Amino acid sequence: MSAVVPDPAATPPQSARLVNLPNALTVLRLALVPVFAVLLLSDGGMDDTRRVWATVFFGAAIITDRYDGLIARRTGQVTEFGKLADPIADKALTGTALIGLSVLALLPWWVTLAILVRELGVTLLRFWVIRHGVIAASRGGKAKTVVQALAIGLYILPLTGLLATARWWVMAAALVLTLATGLDYVWRALALRRTSARAIRAAAARRAAGPAGSRTDTAA
Repeated sequence: MSAVVPDPAATPPQSARLVNLPNALTVLRLALVPVFAVLLLSDGGMDDTRRVWATVFFGAAIITDRYDGLIARRTGQVTEFGKLADPIADKALTGTALIGLSVLALLPWWVTLAILVRELGVTLLRFWVIRHGVIAASRGGKAKTVVQALAIGLYILPLTGLLATARWWVMAAALVLTLATGLDYVWRALALRRTSARAIRAAAARRAAGPAGSRTDTAA
């Protein structure tokens, strides 16, 4: 059965301040994206030192992704800005990394496109079901995030030899998890749209209005 938690967007406005630590971490992640991109693409990706620094900035951004939502939920600092900016920052970081790697011919474009289409699709699904609830991250989704970040990090690093070969297998695992969890999210989103309290109330209202509407039409 799908794990669903109440959606803060469907509850009355909260008293959390806009300027808080979770939002600051999200903004920091967004600010790190262009710095990361410049370091990655410098000298056509041939500057090993800058590639290492690009990995450091990518890792720092990933850490902020891990903790901004966690802190916001545990301290009651969830805001509308955070709910909107957090997934944007995530996709900006991942998208920039994948596109940059493909531009440098380090990663096939079809891998980049497959991952980006999945990530964009899941983001759109989140907005589609947001008034019904929030689907909790599955173990597969959490594993996908970790393996995907590891794979991207290994591709950013200027590796050679066995490690350069091994990173393809890590990326292959990330790709499988990305697509599998994407399909799982579609299934759970469709189920949530049918079974949420909001959907049940709407269905009950339609059933209640149906006979009345039929009688009105007949009388007319």
